[in-house]
Amino acid sequence: MAATAATFTLFGVAQADGIAGAPAPFDKGGVKVALISYVSAGDFFQAYQAGAEAQAKALGIDLRVFPGRQHAAEQRDQIQQAINLGVHGIVIDHGQPESLTDVAQQALDAGIKVVAFDVNLNNPAIPQVEQSDHELSRLALEQVVKDSGTSFNAGYVYVAGFAPLDRRNEVWEKFKAENKGVVEKARFGAVNDTTATSTADQAKAVLTANPDISVVFAPYDEFARGVKLAAADLGISDKLKIYSADVSTADIQEITEEGSPWVATVATNPAVVGAVSIRATALKIAGQDVPSQILVKPSLLTQTALREAGVKSIEELAAKVPAFNDSDAVRADWIPAKLF
Repeated sequence: MAATAATFTLFGVAQADGIAGAPAPFDKGGVKVALISYVSAGDFFQAYQAGAEAQAKALGIDLRVFPGRQHAAEQRDQIQQAINLGVHGIVIDHGQPESLTDVAQQALDAGIKVVAFDVNLNNPAIPQVEQSDHELSRLALEQVVKDSGTSFNAGYVYVAGFAPLDRRNEVWEKFKAENKGVVEKARFGAVNDTTATSTADQAKAVLTANPDISVVFAPYDEFARGVKLAAADLGISDKLKIYSADVSTADIQEITEEGSPWVATVATNPAVVGAVSIRATALKIAGQDVPSQILVKPSLLTQTALREAGVKSIEELAAKVPAFNDSDAVRADWIPAKLF
């Protein structure tokens, strides 16, 4: 069923007088942007949306957020609806490239500026915002080596077809090729509206069948949460080390709790990534230069370091690790950037 106008949520009202000193159309106000997500569930995506909302409000953008339900046809319908609404810009947040390429081009043909976050649309007119996924995996796997060396049996959580996971997978494959003592005993995972619980069910079966797995590389926090839940249910938390990507307040609490097997994650602040996505869109709308690839650099967050710093939330993390709370990507003097 096609989406209806009621499927989006309006956050903030565009400033009537615009922003003093800003280029058109931001000098007059009334700029409309649509944020169209493939996935909305989970702490990461909620924080990403919150960051996008905060940057949009600071720019006086009328931001219309369409909920992601992991449904490719519905996401296509939402993009078409945004085109019909006459928005100035569209941020496409994740999705399946094969179902988005043509409708994204329709938006461009209608004069709408398009920015993609973690979905590769193979279009030079569409800038790609990334969390530097290769760096995410590299930093996580360097910590694996510090903790477990280069000879161990591993479980790997991965679902193909999602740009960030595919990029992280490239680093994992290279890591295995360079470290022959690393044996991937099982590969599993699910991306749906219950990713953590679905992954937990799979992880229980995998860990039961492969009791010699000592390391699980789960480069998405919902994956890691599922594996952690499975390990707790099986009573093997003390025999497993879980490494992930992404972070939220809930993740920090799960990583730092007593006896947690989740020993490290590598992450950007999802709120910062959301803000960067809106900044890139604003620059495109204003006719200013935007690089084709926009990287937001990640930080390694180990269980030990988080415990020693007494970090219990994203807010505390941002206060104690300033680089986590900011990015110098796609800046302009006229764009308010101090948001959090």
